[in-house]
Amino acid sequence: MTGSERTSPTYALRRRLPSNALGNALFSLGMVARVPYFGTVLPLVQDMEPGFCRVTAPNWFGVHNHIGTFHAIAACNLAEAAMGMLMEATTPTSHRWIPKAMNTEYLAKATTRLTAEARLSGDIDFDAITAGSDVVVSVRILDTHGVEVVHCDITTWVTPA
Repeated sequence: MTGSERTSPTYALRRRLPSNALGNALFSLGMVARVPYFGTVLPLVQDMEPGFCRVTAPNWFGVHNHIGTFHAIAACNLAEAAMGMLMEATTPTSHRWIPKAMNTEYLAKATTRLTAEARLSGDIDFDAITAGSDVVVSVRILDTHGVEVVHCDITTWVTPA
C-alpha cells in the first residue's frame, strides 16, 4: 500500500484491542453486530493485517448441508468475512471497496472446523486508483488437517471515497 492515508475505523478498532483470544473474540462479536449475516458461521477473526486475514468457523449443525458436511454457501460466507476484514485492514480511508464477484471451487467435503486465509498477491497502489479498479483477494479455506476444501477468488471494486 502506498500513500499516507489513515486506516479504516474497523482496522483501527482491531489494533486497539488486545492481540489475544479475548481481543479476537470481542472484535469478532463486533464484526457480527455490524454485519449480522456473518454470524451464521460463528466466525472468529484470528489474524488481521494489511494483505492478510485469517478467520475460523466451527463445524456446528447450523452450517451443515443435507449430508452433514459444511455447507458450500456457509464456506463462501466464511470466505467473504475473511476477504472483508483483509480489505478493511488494507484499504485507506481515502478509498472504499465493495465485493463485485466471487469465483468458487469446491475441492473436497468439509467435515471439520474451517479456517479461511485471505491474501493479496501483492501491494495495492491506492494513489494510482483514481477512477476505480478491480482488486482480487484469494481465499483458501482449510480443514483442520490443512486440506484446502474450498478456494475463492473474490473480486472487489475499489474507488476513491
